Parts: sequence; structure tokens; C-alpha cells
Amino acid sequence: MAEINIYVEIEKLLNFALHHNMIEDEDKIYFRNRLLAVLGLDSYDNIEETENQVKDLPIEKSYEVLNRICDWAVSKEILEDTFDQRDLFDTKVIGELIPRPSEVIKKFFTEYEESPKKATDNYYEFSQNSNYIRVDRIAKNMHWFSDTEYGNLEITINLSKPEKDPRDIAKAKLAPQSSYPKCLLCKENEGYQGRINHPARQNHRIIPLTLTNQPWFLQYSPYVYYNEHCILFSGEHRPMKIDRGSFERVLEFVEIFPHYFVGSNADLPIVGGSILTHDHFQGGCHDFPMALAGAEETFKISGFEDITVEKVHWPMSVIRLRGASKERLVELSDKILTKWRGYSDPACDILAFTEDTPHNTITPIARKKGNDYEIDLVLRNNRTSEEFPLGIFHPHKELHNIKKENIGLIEVMGLAVLPGRLKEELGILGSLMVEENPLALIKENEKVVKHLEWCEKILAKYSDITKENVDEILRKEVGITFSKVLEDAGVYKQTKEGKAGFRRFINSL
Repeated sequence: MAEINIYVEIEKLLNFALHHNMIEDEDKIYFRNRLLAVLGLDSYDNIEETENQVKDLPIEKSYEVLNRICDWAVSKEILEDTFDQRDLFDTKVIGELIPRPSEVIKKFFTEYEESPKKATDNYYEFSQNSNYIRVDRIAKNMHWFSDTEYGNLEITINLSKPEKDPRDIAKAKLAPQSSYPKCLLCKENEGYQGRINHPARQNHRIIPLTLTNQPWFLQYSPYVYYNEHCILFSGEHRPMKIDRGSFERVLEFVEIFPHYFVGSNADLPIVGGSILTHDHFQGGCHDFPMALAGAEETFKISGFEDITVEKVHWPMSVIRLRGASKERLVELSDKILTKWRGYSDPACDILAFTEDTPHNTITPIARKKGNDYEIDLVLRNNRTSEEFPLGIFHPHKELHNIKKENIGLIEVMGLAVLPGRLKEELGILGSLMVEENPLALIKENEKVVKHLEWCEKILAKYSDITKENVDEILRKEVGITFSKVLEDAGVYKQTKEGKAGFRRFINSL
């Protein structure tokens, strides 16, 4: 590898920050000296690197600059060459160029006065430019749409988070335990230097909001799964809880940011696919397949005739409420949650309690539609049984070759986040399924034998599988399998009995 001129890389990074409005021209010498201090340098070699060479440096190239700075640090034995150590170091470097929280907040709310969308657009761009959102890694994810009876479902294979380096695992085990910050969502992460078992956050800036007269904060996810994937979290480290306040907050949020949706994972294990220890929501600027799904049935609930109530045509059990009054939507949502918490329907395997253990909860999702507010209430139940130890309303065993993990908010809305192993496995299956005796070959291959029954059904379904179409077929079938995953997670099935059970619950209101 050619020797790295660290001074050239410093200058490139400074000019990237300058032309992406992270620093001002008057700050350049000051920030150059900050970078020298971080890199352990006490002098600077003047270089002929002109501003024109780097003024249009795209964000992808900035990652290359940070990688070369890390390579230089490794060569000088400042840094051990592991994934986690490099992350801690490059965040420390870029963190020197990030505006103070007060500056970011002031800019956000100044732009908000012009337009909520302008404020979030620029905050999102800043979060990418600052390397907080790891655009280079997210670009590695696979993504496609798959046509199903519920519309086009979105499929992603998550390749943005590499496997842990054994050296980092060993260091993490030896690292002293700390309860600061208490979790990855706490406000105390802003500017935190990180450690081997906690990510660095010197490049992290959060936006304070007031919802239901309480302090909340807005940030983006470092590994976004969709456009402007944001997180709204409580200023207090407290457990997730779905209650009347949850409905008030999501509807207040979409009033503040009418171009965003916001929703919550459920507040019980198994059906809660996220951090249950810190109260939070997820949102963003994205139309999920569930939001585009139409109504299967329309109902009227006594006392709430001003609110449209729909059963959404979706593999999970979704009640959609629409109306002009936030207060009325909150009132009806709370009525539905209260009823559902104690509701049992043994004919549909739904039991609200096992002794004192609750099983019923709701995943709420809110959005603004013109002058109306809309809130989807997804009925959830986390009961397990001897037959289904991972959950009765959880992906069943025959689907685990594609998806075994919990079905959280993002999947509920129709975007599958599938494990990275599937990239290699689908590639192997694609090559084996066009050979003679493909099932025998799959059975002999330990990496893909888990897909044997799945592939047997695919081979029976398609009469002509070729090298040209096998990848397309496999992607389509992954989407169809994901729709069955969602059906498993639905408390009321897409059957005559299931639809009758759904109506019983609506009638109970």
C-alpha cells in the first residue's frame, strides 16, 4: 500500500466539511489544529491541495478519506486494525468538525419556520455528511419489491452491520461495565466518546421537542432502513408503554411534521421488535405497503360516528381510524386499547392473560392525510404454547429459513428486514436449482439444506426455471414467504373464522 500523506487527507476532510456547511471558512485553521491534536501531530506540512480539487467531494469519497486516515493511524500504531476500533477512531476524527448541539438546534428551528420539510431535509443531510448515518454501509443492503396478494411488499437483506471481530469481542468481555449512557437511545449519547462495548457518538446531534408537555428528542437511525428513518425518544430512560399518552404523542408529532409518519413497536416481548427499556417511536418520510393498503370492511362505532373505522386488507389485524379531530381519535384509540388489553377469543387462540401475565397490546402508527389524521392500530398478542414456544402469533418454524426474528414495527408495515446470511444462501440456491437433481444437491449442502422444503415447493410451482429467471423467482418467493410470516403474526387469520373473530371484537366496542 502506498504511503499515506496524512496532511492531504486532513485538507480533504476540512474542505469536505467546509463545502457541506459543517464549518465556516474562518474556522478552517482552528479545526485543522483540532484534527492535528486528535492525530497526535504537532506540526503541519503545507500542501498544494487546492480547494477546487475537493469542493465537490461527494459523501462516498469522504468515507474513503476517513478510511485512509484510519489506515494511517494503524500504520503509526495509534490504532488497532479492527472494525470497532476503527469506528471509534473515525467518529472521534469527524466529531471534531461537527457544530455544537446549540448551533444544530438553532438552525433546525430557524428552517422549521420556513418549512418543516426543509428542517428535516437539512437535518437528515447533516446526519449523513457527519458520518452518523453510515451511508457507505447502508448502500450494501439488498432491496427489492415483491408482488403479493397484499400488494408490493418491500424486502431488504441487511448487510450493513458486519460480524464482530474476535479481537473486539475479547476486549468487550474484559471492558469494565458502565451504566452511562443507560442505553443506546438515551440523550446522554450526544457527543459521547464511546467504548469497545458502546458506539462512539461525537458526531451525534439530537433535536429537542415537547410532546404531551414532556421532553422528547428527534434523531435519525445510524442504519436507516428507509428514507429519513427517524427515532423519537423520551428524555427519560423509562420502559416502553402503549397507553393513551402514546396516541396523543404520535398524533401531536404528525401535526408538527405532517410529511412524516410515526409509529411504535409493541410494549411486550416477542411482539416488540426493538429496545423495550426506553420509550420511543420510529418514523420517517416513506410510504410503507401497509399505508397504501385499502379497506376490506368499514364499520361504525357507537358514539364515534364522526370517525371512519376500517379493517385494512393486510395479513396482520389492522384497525384504521381516520378523522379531523386528534382528540376524538385519541379517545377511540384508547377505548380500543383498553378493550383489547382484556379481550379473549379462545376460538381464535387469543387469551388476554395467563394468570397475571398480560398478552394483548397494540402497535400504533399515525400519519396525516390532508386535513385528516389517520392512525392504524395493529392488534398483537405474545402468547406462547408447547407447539409454538417462540410465539403463537410469530413466524412459525416452516418459515424460519427466511425469517425467525421478532416482527417489529418496520416489518408490521410491510418492509422485511432479513438476515445477511440470505445473500449467500440465495446465490447458492440459484446455482443449484438449475442443475439436474437440484433437491439432492441442496440436501447435501449444509449452508442451504434449511431451504430444502421451500425449494421443493418452488420447483413444483414453476415448470421452467432457468439461469436467466431463477434469481427473480427466488426474490418473488421470498416476498410471498414474508407475507406468510405476517399472516402468522396476525391474531385474526385470513380465513372465514378469522374474519368472523375480527368482527366479534369490533362489535364488542
